[in-house]
Amino acid sequence: MSYTPPSQPDSPEKLRVRFAPSPTGYLHVGGARTALFNWLFASHFGGTLVLRIEDTDLERSTPEMVGGILQGLQWLGITWDEGPYYQTRRVDLYRAAAARLLENGAAYYCFCRREELEARRSKAAQEGRPTRYEGTCRRIGRGEALRRKDAGEPAALRFAVPENGSTGFDDAVFGNVEFANTELEDFVLLRSDGSPTYHLSVVADDIDLRITHIIRGADHISNTPKQVLLYQALGAAMPVFAHVPLILGPDRTRLSKRHGATSVTTYREEGIVPEAFRNFLALLGWTPPEGIPEVLSDEELIRLFGLDAISKSNAVFDRDKLDWFNTEYIRTYPAEKLLPLVEEEWKRAGVTPTRDRNSLLAAIDLLKARARNLKDFVGSFRAFFTEEFEPDPAAVEKFLKDASVRRMLVELGERYAVAQDFSEQGTEKVLRDFAAEKSVKAGALINGARVALTGQGVAPSLFAVMSNLGKERTTQRLKNAPSLVVTPAAR
Repeated sequence: MSYTPPSQPDSPEKLRVRFAPSPTGYLHVGGARTALFNWLFASHFGGTLVLRIEDTDLERSTPEMVGGILQGLQWLGITWDEGPYYQTRRVDLYRAAAARLLENGAAYYCFCRREELEARRSKAAQEGRPTRYEGTCRRIGRGEALRRKDAGEPAALRFAVPENGSTGFDDAVFGNVEFANTELEDFVLLRSDGSPTYHLSVVADDIDLRITHIIRGADHISNTPKQVLLYQALGAAMPVFAHVPLILGPDRTRLSKRHGATSVTTYREEGIVPEAFRNFLALLGWTPPEGIPEVLSDEELIRLFGLDAISKSNAVFDRDKLDWFNTEYIRTYPAEKLLPLVEEEWKRAGVTPTRDRNSLLAAIDLLKARARNLKDFVGSFRAFFTEEFEPDPAAVEKFLKDASVRRMLVELGERYAVAQDFSEQGTEKVLRDFAAEKSVKAGALINGARVALTGQGVAPSLFAVMSNLGKERTTQRLKNAPSLVVTPAAR
């Protein structure tokens, strides 16, 4: 039997979606994309996003993992309106739903022991038959089952899947999806110790929390017919299901650690800015209208997002594209917005800036167009913020190998110490006049000075660097040029 839900909510006030991670690991890319899609959809319609923590796997769920998920969502900029609700605190709700299913005949007690079930599955596999539960205890009369249960015999509670027909639903992404009921086994609702299973708890929660739209990964499609049956048996209104495509690695296999980082927090540690990651994730499986650029603000994403533009095809995680988004966002960030993000990097790297706020902001403005990620501000850009930096040995070897260049940089530093005009134009004139006086190419002095001042062979315009560092730092670093050692590794 197929149920056709409405494609959109009757009114914005009624729309309620949920993100329901299991804290058996940190927030991964796929989960983050699901959370983002739910957030965008709720925001588009002025609805409610509910956060639920599915922590019933007591052996694998930990408070640290819960904290990691919450931190990942907060860094990503995804805010929720209700919750978090924890399933471990809602067990009475699930047992009450199970009791209703037992009472109305949609569930029955199963007394099969684990060893028996495993033996039957093994035999079925050997004989080439499906390894589903065969409904052995379904044939036990209700009175007999209650007597055995009341006598203390351990029993699980199973859902009685209709033996004929099919169960289906109209998915907002994949269209009509049908499963023959013969493909569905009588699944467990309560284990013999009374603990609820995934299917029971998730449906009871979604009914209780009045969830209208369930947006989740396509790997959940096979779970959905069982949940549809539970909705029907509990007499509850069906939500709209929208299963979003999986995220694959460049080799078109399921994204995993072998493709690189899968935890959202790792990308934070690698210097990705949250808006870039949000924008990148939004385009993994969702396509904006034709003619719309890829770089989209949160407001634009919220305005444009809809389930009808989600692809049926799996998305491919392209790290180069993420890095491109990151450079685009860093380049357009005002220095005031970048500074706190850069300060977090300095703190992690143990860098203590030796400049005032205004000059730090000016340095960030000078450098941001060259940054691939926030790590550059503690790596190749370090010399702009502190005196504690290590010059690139290869750059020293290439541009300061000639001792005469080093000596001339010392003398050039002395010229700058008495220069009246230390603007970009003024510093350039001093250097070029000095090169002409010494009958050397200005390029040799420019390249050598760049390494002495920044520790790098590549940097912004030398004279913009000098202007940013100021006369005192520029003079001192040029005078220190002879002390820059060409390391054996560079040779």
